[in-house]
Amino acid sequence: MITFYLREEISTVLQSNYIHYKMKPTLVILAAGIGSRYGGLKQLDSFTPEGDTIIDFSVYDAIRAGFGKIVFIIRKEIEEEFKTLFNKKLNSKIEVDYVFQEIENVPLAYQNKKRTKPWGTGHALLMAKDVVKENFAVINADDFYGKEAFEVMAKSLMHIDKESFDFITMAYLLENTVSEYGYVSRGECKVSDQGYLIDVTERTHIEKIDNKLWRKDTEGNLISINKNTIVSMNFWGFTPKYFEFGSKLFEEFLEKNKNNIKAEFFIPLVVNEIINSGKASVKVLKSNSNWFGVTYKKDKEIVKKEILKLKSQNIYPSKLW
Repeated sequence: MITFYLREEISTVLQSNYIHYKMKPTLVILAAGIGSRYGGLKQLDSFTPEGDTIIDFSVYDAIRAGFGKIVFIIRKEIEEEFKTLFNKKLNSKIEVDYVFQEIENVPLAYQNKKRTKPWGTGHALLMAKDVVKENFAVINADDFYGKEAFEVMAKSLMHIDKESFDFITMAYLLENTVSEYGYVSRGECKVSDQGYLIDVTERTHIEKIDNKLWRKDTEGNLISINKNTIVSMNFWGFTPKYFEFGSKLFEEFLEKNKNNIKAEFFIPLVVNEIINSGKASVKVLKSNSNWFGVTYKKDKEIVKKEILKLKSQNIYPSKLW
């Protein structure tokens, strides 16, 4: 049986496994995406009459959960837009830093002028290694994870020795994370009976067809996938030790894929390698918060309705900032 640890249980679990460090964790937000399926910069799009982005809610939840710093991973070409939007909102509320993911942020020997896509989430996260020295969480800019998910993550990270390889991830059921309007990418998780991650496989094409869920294999064939499959939504909790392992692995990845202009280095790839090395454990956590997000433009109306509902329930104020 797979064990999920809910909010009321998390304190007991952590008390038995970790020392109380109480250092405020950092939240790293992956916001360098191009948004090709959405048709624009969804990370900066507004979802409320007050002009709130999905990022605003993640940062608001992070602040009240106890995070001490926000690090945005963006592209240089959207730096001005990001700073114009968020610096005024977050001034004096929380420390903010910006780092950049660019295609050319690799050694010269591995740069390829034919490449048009970034190197993936694993590469993006490595851009933050010089500014993140404490335990940290990683999220996508276009996913709404919810208040409780941040509370559980923050509390967990505050109890972990930053010199350890004790990692965590927030899990969701696949059926609750798909779009009605096209395919999505998800990390399919295999979890032990004790609630630890055994393996995570990046599924780059999962789609709902005739009310059933399907994934594509490497040959492009459709294969049925269970709606109750446990998936990662890129909400990870790491110690700074992640960067040591990730940097070395990325060098090996570049050497192996230097002629492959479509190869991408994903966070789950790093996680699997660390687990297989025997150095790390990844506890699988779950909150009761509802996840929702935007992959396609049509997803926007659903997200707007969900956010309006949360505001009407006073889970969020009418004006966040």
